[in-house]
Amino acid sequence: MAELVEGVAAGVPFVAVPPVDPAAPAALVAGWHLMDAPAGERAMAEAVPMAGLQAWRVYFGLPLSGARLPEGGSDEVFRRASEDAVLNVFEPVTEQAAGEFPAALAELRDRLPGATGPLGVFGGSAGAIVALEVLARGDAEIAAAAVASPVVQLAPMIAANERRFGLTYAWSERSRAVAARYDYVNRAAELTAPLLLVVGADDDVAVRQPAVALHEKLGSELVTVDGMAHEFPPGTPGAAGVDAAFTGWFARRLRD
Repeated sequence: MAELVEGVAAGVPFVAVPPVDPAAPAALVAGWHLMDAPAGERAMAEAVPMAGLQAWRVYFGLPLSGARLPEGGSDEVFRRASEDAVLNVFEPVTEQAAGEFPAALAELRDRLPGATGPLGVFGGSAGAIVALEVLARGDAEIAAAAVASPVVQLAPMIAANERRFGLTYAWSERSRAVAARYDYVNRAAELTAPLLLVVGADDDVAVRQPAVALHEKLGSELVTVDGMAHEFPPGTPGAAGVDAAFTGWFARRLRD
């Protein structure tokens, strides 16, 4: 991998990888990691480097992760999630990350040499919710988007986590409203850029079925990675499959 540029843009930690030709104008591809592996901006850069693109690849750190973990660290995040995953984790992470994106993007356009070309966004799992929310809000002109292990509908994902952790989530009127807001099958009309969905063949049905539903509603591209569950840590076949799909997609879609 090319040498990483590491820093903070408008308060958001990031790592960035320069384009193949640093002297030429470049696209900018920005995205967000998973809460599972790869669970940080550097790990996401290692798992999905998208080498060969004439684009700056920017990997943002999510709120409540990495340098922005609360006091008590990951144990505190897990405690909050156990108390109310929707209202204490998914909503604040998504709202903060989507809300801070325009200012971070504007700063990076100025700071990264040649980053004047078209914009793509990407994400994995919880980071995919952020990418979809950014796309739906329309605060930036986005030429293409790609999401892997995507949480396309939040409610089924909460049910999957109930099975995973042996918990029962107590839905409230407010949390149901949040889940309705993060239902991108119902909000498909707001997703106006070309979208790639990448799912693991072995992922939970709570991820696979909504992704297929969104694919059918939008006519978007859907890629299934054999042997991949939800996570795709660096160096695994799953990561290689996601990287190949993202690289090919953005290479086609982000040409000037």
